[in-house]
Amino acid sequence: MSTTTSIEWTDTTWNPVTGCTPISDGCMYCYAMRMAKRLKAMGNKRYTNGFNVTLHYDLLEKPLHWKRPRMVFVNSMSDLFHEDIPLEFIQKVFATMNQAQHHIFQVLTKRSSRLLEVCNELEWTKNIWMGVTVESQKYLSRVDNLRSVPAAIRFLSVEPMISSLKPLKLGGIDWVIVGGESGPGSRVMNKEWVQEVRDTCIKKGVPFFFKQWGGTNKKKAGRKLDGEIWDQFPVVTLNSTAK
Repeated sequence: MSTTTSIEWTDTTWNPVTGCTPISDGCMYCYAMRMAKRLKAMGNKRYTNGFNVTLHYDLLEKPLHWKRPRMVFVNSMSDLFHEDIPLEFIQKVFATMNQAQHHIFQVLTKRSSRLLEVCNELEWTKNIWMGVTVESQKYLSRVDNLRSVPAAIRFLSVEPMISSLKPLKLGGIDWVIVGGESGPGSRVMNKEWVQEVRDTCIKKGVPFFFKQWGGTNKKKAGRKLDGEIWDQFPVVTLNSTAK
């Protein structure tokens, strides 16, 4: 359950947990749910339970065996702070990240309330980047929750972006990723919404990464915003990084 990936802002995914449940508007056309159904139909043993939350204890130490430093997106097929994942298991995931400090681990959640609830029970080494998904104005409270988490890098994933984020406050935030929804039924992302976030990032000196316009043909839609590719990352202080 680890693989190279086409996700533009990381190198590798690591999935010690698979499966999730919808929690907000951004989950409507969840790519992970579609992928899980496909993998189950193909007979992949990791998806015998489909998209039900499943803990893979045998994968907990997988990153310890990767010698080459890389950026690792944790649980691209789940949410580490899902209510069905015991704190003890989350702590085991963190223990691996704490030990594998030659990697950068990017953890992303929509469940910022639980993140805030348990964050002081976890060890936040500087190679752990913590992010929250903020797909619309309705979920700006997730940003406030994230600010209280003692991560070295705090980031926002504004994907799928389905509304303006005004007023977006970036105090305590180190990185912002924006992307449109892709695949069947994808909702249109307004260019002005993206420009608002980019301009706020520029004003506040926060690195901005534009992932995609999305749509039913995301490759054709491309990644340029106002004629430019925006691939900014936070300044990394680790001695060995993959980016």
